[in-house]
Amino acid sequence: MKNIKIVFMGTPDFSVPILEMLINNYNVVGVVTQPDKEVGRKKIITPSPVKIVAERNNINVLTPKKLKDEYESIIELEPDIIVTCAFGQLVPVEILNYPKYGCINVHASLLPKYRGGAPIQRAIMAGEVKTGITIMYMAEGLDTGDMISKEEVLIDDNDNYDSLSIKLQKSGVNLLEKTLPDILKGKVKREIQNNEESTYARIITRDDELIDFNKSTLEIHNKIRALDSIPGAYAILDGNVMKIYSSRMSDHMYLNAKNGQIVKIYSDGFGVSTKDSELIITQIQLQGKKRMSVKDYFNGITKEKLIGKVFNEDLYEDKKN
Repeated sequence: MKNIKIVFMGTPDFSVPILEMLINNYNVVGVVTQPDKEVGRKKIITPSPVKIVAERNNINVLTPKKLKDEYESIIELEPDIIVTCAFGQLVPVEILNYPKYGCINVHASLLPKYRGGAPIQRAIMAGEVKTGITIMYMAEGLDTGDMISKEEVLIDDNDNYDSLSIKLQKSGVNLLEKTLPDILKGKVKREIQNNEESTYARIITRDDELIDFNKSTLEIHNKIRALDSIPGAYAILDGNVMKIYSSRMSDHMYLNAKNGQIVKIYSDGFGVSTKDSELIITQIQLQGKKRMSVKDYFNGITKEKLIGKVFNEDLYEDKKN
């Protein structure tokens, strides 16, 4: 298959195993990824993980700010097929119509559910017990193209964004490796998506990251799992942001406590009252500090003084429903 010319389009770590598989089995003539961006408090200009892999393999890299205005250089590479995975921009029709074998996308959900830019996080947030990979032909709409193949991936109770991403990466590589030869041989069947069953996985915003302790323990726990480790859920305590990365659920109820109130100290965490029970927070990050276990956090404070403090007290009115 080394005579097949492929252009790959992707950006984050999630896309890297897909690119590596293509490099090992096909002729990747170009990689399209998002421009370098500032990272961290020091705002260091950093290339995308996909760009790093492409340059290591001496592959031509394109970083258009707006693909719809800068697509000619991709067509000049004369790809036989374009493969995308978590690229981050809509692909214009001029590119979609060019390759002999079309443009295909490796999407991290069981379409038509969770179309959009944050399918992994949204599936965990929603409490789904399974998700998966869909390989599809790309169309002008957002993840609306005809489906080619699917593979289910189970979501365990303890899965977070990182662990589920690893599962889906492996599934994506395996499924693409099996599906791509059939695409090139014209042996696949197209399945039209049922738009009535579609849901939208919009990109995570700062508002999404804020924990609302007026929600149920399960809803909050799922949000924390979904945002661990990037970008991290957070709440406000004593006027300061506390990122919350890990938790476990408890069925204890504190009838006289406010939602968001710290009600109990455990050996490895602290319990917070929610709409329906208690959430035990076990891993956090304070402003200007590194991520740490709550057990280590206790070493630097008088932990008993946490009892009675309320998260987000100035942000919304706590109600016991």
